[in-house]
Amino acid sequence: MCLHDHSSAPTPAASLPRRGILAGAAALAGISVASIAAQLGGASAAQAGEKPSSGPNYHGSPLTHPPVIIEGGTIVDPQTGGAIEDGVLVLDGGKVAAVGTRDETREAVAAVAGRARVLNASGRWVLPGLVDVHVHANALADARAILQGGATSVRSGSSSFYQDVALAALPAWAPGVSPRMTPAGLFISPDLGDSLLADPDLAPLATLPTGVRETADLAYLTRVNLSRGAQVIKTRANPRAGIPEQDPRELVYNQEQLSAVVKAARGAGVLCHAYSAEGIDGAVRAGVRSIEHGVFVSEGTIAEMVRRGTYFTPTMDAITSMAASPNPVLAARGKEYAPILQAAVRAAKEAGVTIVAGTDSFGTDVTPIGTEARLLAEAGLSPLEALQSATVHAARLLGLGNDAGRLVRGGFADAIVVDADPLASASALEQVRVVVAQGAVVRNGL
Repeated sequence: MCLHDHSSAPTPAASLPRRGILAGAAALAGISVASIAAQLGGASAAQAGEKPSSGPNYHGSPLTHPPVIIEGGTIVDPQTGGAIEDGVLVLDGGKVAAVGTRDETREAVAAVAGRARVLNASGRWVLPGLVDVHVHANALADARAILQGGATSVRSGSSSFYQDVALAALPAWAPGVSPRMTPAGLFISPDLGDSLLADPDLAPLATLPTGVRETADLAYLTRVNLSRGAQVIKTRANPRAGIPEQDPRELVYNQEQLSAVVKAARGAGVLCHAYSAEGIDGAVRAGVRSIEHGVFVSEGTIAEMVRRGTYFTPTMDAITSMAASPNPVLAARGKEYAPILQAAVRAAKEAGVTIVAGTDSFGTDVTPIGTEARLLAEAGLSPLEALQSATVHAARLLGLGNDAGRLVRGGFADAIVVDADPLASASALEQVRVVVAQGAVVRNGL
């Protein structure tokens, strides 16, 4: 039974200022932002323009990076599958200044001549930065590892103390330090554990004898997340598969409880951790934006996902890699779940569900997003579909439009260079040679 009537409670008061929470979360990261920025070659802006929304009272200006020209490679458009051979990409001011043939980009190249960093991608393929829709980044080292794998935009699958909210603020000040982050804040789950310490407004939830289960409490926790900077909300229908003592087919939250979260989210997309047929169906009918994992999804629920436009994030690597676990329970679980999940991906694809790539990476043990795309291809997606799952489809899920997932004029200055043709094999996305994030060259193996 709910011990507090939060049904008419306003959004929690900002008893601890948001910038205070950002500072605390950043302090947990363990790596100096300044040291990373120095390695990337950033310099303070000579003239202060419009200040980022974070740190409004800070006296300094955001770092800037010189323009970047990537020339000679084959530029691929994931939306159409089209390609420009011997293409030129010009990145300036955090945006795509030009993309196309040498003739089409001649004027833009001339505009940055003498101050641009030029990368020769001849014999390679140039793509937009990839998008990973399920990561758990709690430190700067985590963010850095994600970038090295080619993911320049990500959606958080939750963090312990709002670290993802702090990471989301970094690109505006220090380009290349963190991917563009869509933060989820705390995991909406019965047992918050030490995450109760993330915000004073969570203290009332410590009085709940069975955890956060009543709809009013779920709504309250959701509102706390939103007030602290979460842009999406993460919740669950089932326990975790990666903990041998838990049964991922048991039900944690039913449709009514999940509906309370969706309603309180007020349009912010809800991603739901779900494994069982019942849990997945309840989540879909509650109106979540995407299903994470979704191993035992039924045909009927797949049809409902198509009708509602629900996205599917299979997290292939997170599930299939359990088969190699030294724990016998997890190994058996991985061997059982892998073929079922592959079949679910094929069924979802054939029905018309939009499949997106998410690694469920945690900490610095990062699965490159290209590996997830390859596993999706092995489950039945074509190379182009696998590429789209980590670009245009994922960007659409995050509400980024054409700014991410494609290289178009005015879009984000996020790009990667790979050694092989991604339209021939999804494994090409694992062969990342260059990563440019927010106009900063964060990896260069040319």
